[in-house]
Amino acid sequence: MEFNVKKLASDAGVFFSRAMQFTEEKLGQAEKTELDAHFENLLARADCTKNWTEKILRQTEVLLQPNPSARVEEFLYEKLDRKVPSRVTNGELLAQYMTEAANDFGPGTPYGKTLIKVGETQRRLGAAEREFIRSASINFLTPLRNFLEGDWRTISKERRILQNRRLDLDACKARVKKAKAAEAKAAAVPDFQETRPRNYVLSASASALWSDEVEKAEHELRLTQTEFDRQAEVTRLLLEGISSTHVNHLRCLHEFVESQTNYYAQCYQFMLDLQKQLGSSKGEIFSGTFVGNAESTSPAAAPSPPAAAAAATLPAVPTIPVVPTVVGVPNTVAEGVLNPSEVKPPTSGTRRARVLYDYEAADSTELALLADEMITVYSLPGMDPDWLIGERGNQKGKVPVTYLELLS
Repeated sequence: MEFNVKKLASDAGVFFSRAMQFTEEKLGQAEKTELDAHFENLLARADCTKNWTEKILRQTEVLLQPNPSARVEEFLYEKLDRKVPSRVTNGELLAQYMTEAANDFGPGTPYGKTLIKVGETQRRLGAAEREFIRSASINFLTPLRNFLEGDWRTISKERRILQNRRLDLDACKARVKKAKAAEAKAAAVPDFQETRPRNYVLSASASALWSDEVEKAEHELRLTQTEFDRQAEVTRLLLEGISSTHVNHLRCLHEFVESQTNYYAQCYQFMLDLQKQLGSSKGEIFSGTFVGNAESTSPAAAPSPPAAAAAATLPAVPTIPVVPTVVGVPNTVAEGVLNPSEVKPPTSGTRRARVLYDYEAADSTELALLADEMITVYSLPGMDPDWLIGERGNQKGKVPVTYLELLS
């Protein structure tokens, strides 16, 4: 108990001495030991690395998991050293809803079939997103987090120790300076003409006491200087290790970019496959719809067997139902196959339209579009309402309505 009390009193004295030194430095009443320029650069570089690593880590977490509640939940699981439960991605949840809707609407209907196809693609997108999040967390987030929770904590601890050693060193320097000043004052030549020679004896005794105090203060200064130099070297080595940290983070950054590239490449390929599936089935759906309408409105008129065979072999080209003879519409349209090059625009009903997005023609009957260009559009009797005939100079072909902004 006695040892603990003494240690507590000693620690309190050291703390008070450091507090006094720190306060006097802030007030400009005490000198401060300055570190060399290289050391200061290392400190600034370490602080910069820590600050930007924290920002990059937080924003990457937001990128991978935009839901703040989910991020808090994952943080708590990590702190409790428990496995984070598997969470369904938004794409997988959407796929589930689309599949259930298709079953309710009828998986054999055109809408149900399309829902199933889109839902399967969304499931694949969700699985790819899950893999990307897992890969990015392991290869990028974990090394950044390990630096902040490991290396940086060690550097911060050693920097605090170095700061305390510097305060102790400057406090010892101040004590030595004060002791030498008092010794010089006490060692001043006494006045032998005084009638009281006892003053000389007291002055000599005080001079001897201050000499001992100076020696003691200088001894403490040497010890404190040694401790400060040793701690400065330890801290310097840790700060120089920031270069290795940058190399490690650079490697992790390359792995993150590679994972992100693979993820977006997979998404692009999945969407291309879905687009092809929808494009091949769209003609079948529209063909069935048009033929059904033609049969209901004109039972005596039906496409000839060659036309039906052509529709089966070219499902991407929608067939046109049999309609009465229309002025400006050649016989090829009435027979069920649209040839835009032979279609003449009606005398009235044409409109100007601005193209919203680029569109690549699927076949010779369609017109390729460029965003922001102006074209003339019009509709023909019996055409699918999702398509119009577009003209640009001498070029003519079908264009999707969703890619256009119709102008008055």
